[in-house]
Amino acid sequence: MKCPYCSSDNDAVRDSRIVEDGKAIRRRRFCNHCRRRFTTYERVEGLLQVVKRDGSHQDFSRAKIERGIQAACWKRKINVQQIEKLAAEIEAHILDQYEKEVSSEDIGNLCMEYLRELDQVAFVRFASVYRRFSDIQDFVEELRPILKGGGKRRE
Repeated sequence: MKCPYCSSDNDAVRDSRIVEDGKAIRRRRFCNHCRRRFTTYERVEGLLQVVKRDGSHQDFSRAKIERGIQAACWKRKINVQQIEKLAAEIEAHILDQYEKEVSSEDIGNLCMEYLRELDQVAFVRFASVYRRFSDIQDFVEELRPILKGGGKRRE
C-alpha cells in the first residue's frame, strides 16, 4: 500500500478491526518512511454490476456514492461521519435488495431518498445534477412535495 503522504510503499499495519457489521476491515497503517499514520478499508468488490443510462455496465462503487453525497453536502453542516454512514446505509440497502445488477437510476433515487431525510438543500443539489434539471421549473416540481410538508421538519 502506498503512503498517501509520501508515496512510499514501506508501511506496517498497526491495527485491524472489523467494521460495517462485518462487511469491511479497517486497517491503521504506519509509514516507515515519513512516519505518518493513515487508514485503509478493505471491502469485497465486483459482486454487483451497475447498469448505466447508456446500457453499459461497471462494478458497484460505494466511493462513487460518497463522492456524490459529498458534493451535494458541500458547505452544509454535515460531517464526514454522517456522509460515510449514509453511504454505508445506501450500500447495505442495495446489496440486500439486488443480487447481480442494479440500475444507476435505482441508486440515484435511493440516494435522493436518504438525502431528503438528512438535508433538504443537499437533496435538491443532488437531484438537480442527477435528474439533469434544465430550468427553474424542474426545481419547482422537485420542491413541490417538500413545500407541501412532505420533507423533514426543521428543529
